[in-house]
Amino acid sequence: MGFDEEWRRHRAEAAARIDAEPATVPEEPERNRVAEFPGRLAGFQRRVVLVPFDERGGLWTSQFGGVDWICAFSDDEALARFAQARGETERVWEYHRVLGARLLDDVIPELDFACGVALDAAGPDGVLFPPVRGIVPDTAAVYGGVAA
Repeated sequence: MGFDEEWRRHRAEAAARIDAEPATVPEEPERNRVAEFPGRLAGFQRRVVLVPFDERGGLWTSQFGGVDWICAFSDDEALARFAQARGETERVWEYHRVLGARLLDDVIPELDFACGVALDAAGPDGVLFPPVRGIVPDTAAVYGGVAA
C-alpha cells in the first residue's frame, strides 16, 4: 500500500471513530503531545531537514485533508522508512537540505496553494505543521478552509 493510500485509510478510520465515539476529555499522553507542540515547532524551525524531489524535480508533496504537505525528513533513516512504506527502496532518492524555518517562512508563502509540512511521515514520531497562523506567515495561512 502506498503512502497516499495509507494516509487516506488512516483518515477514514479516524473519521469513523469520531462519528462512533462520544466526546471525551483527552487522556494525559494526548495533552502532553499538545503541550509539546510549540517545542517541536521551534526544534523543526532550527533543524536542517531533507526534502526529496518528485519526478518533475519539485519538492515532494502529498495531499491529506484537502491540503498539500511538503514531505520533510529528519535524517536518512526517516527518509528510508518513507521509501520502504512506499515500496520504493530501490529508487535513488535525490533530496534538498533545507532549514525548517525556511520551508515555513519562505517556501510555503511562495506557493499558490495551501501547503503545510509533514515531518517524518512514515515514522512513529511524525508531526504535521499545518498552514495556519503561528506556524506559517499570515499571508500563507488558511482561515476556515480559505487561503489568505
